[in-house]
Amino acid sequence: MTPDSLFAALWQDYTTRLCPSAQRIHQLLQEGEPLSNDHIALRTFNLPQVCLEVMAEPFIRLGYVSKGYYQFERKMLAAQHFEHPNPKLPKVFISELEVERCSESLQKIVRSLVSHVRPEMVADASFLYGGRLWPVSLEQYYLLAEESEYAAWVAAHGYGANHFTVSVNQLTRFNQVADVNAYLHQHDFVINSSGGEVKGSPALFLEQSSTMADRVAVEFDEAELLVPGGFYEFAKRYPMSNGILYPGFVEASADKIFESTHTQSTHGQ
Repeated sequence: MTPDSLFAALWQDYTTRLCPSAQRIHQLLQEGEPLSNDHIALRTFNLPQVCLEVMAEPFIRLGYVSKGYYQFERKMLAAQHFEHPNPKLPKVFISELEVERCSESLQKIVRSLVSHVRPEMVADASFLYGGRLWPVSLEQYYLLAEESEYAAWVAAHGYGANHFTVSVNQLTRFNQVADVNAYLHQHDFVINSSGGEVKGSPALFLEQSSTMADRVAVEFDEAELLVPGGFYEFAKRYPMSNGILYPGFVEASADKIFESTHTQSTHGQ
């Protein structure tokens, strides 16, 4: 598998299962050449079978290197971002829930879900866009969501790109993230307003925004339910003092981007 074929498979899963609205946004923003994808994000639990290192391994085999470490204390998440020597390839942002820091009830549920994962199920890159590797009940989903929407999201959806990201730097029609937001508002998309619609600033060398997640159908043990799926992000990077565009991420901004998958009733909490 090449980087291009991996990202194509991730995009196919993302737009089919997790964020169908991304196809329409892609068409709205498409200009003369294909949109440049700044980065994708993946979510997991920090248990040995599926931890961040397991998620990163297929990318590392393709030449990606870890470039940054991040901590989100309130959400009990750790993350790393990875870059490829080919700067045209998207960055990869992988986060994991620090399960041992959560309540005993959450730990019990998550450990029972992950116990279904066998080594051969994560032996090649296809698991990154393969969806859920365990059965999950509505009761488990609701219990997880009470404590951690992130845990509930991973439990419901399993593995796939939580979001893709349009590089605003590439666009000619829109120069600012705020302009992209305004345009999408005109087409009835809801923008994540937690911490402001535009997160970050030129002083931080990165501005970001995102839609609120699509509500998508997920099969639970008892029934099908519409739950928050994936979202589409927009990022503009600014040059550092050396003239190179800032390659990393801003923790305070990413913290609010995570909330794109919150339900409307809990959004912002």
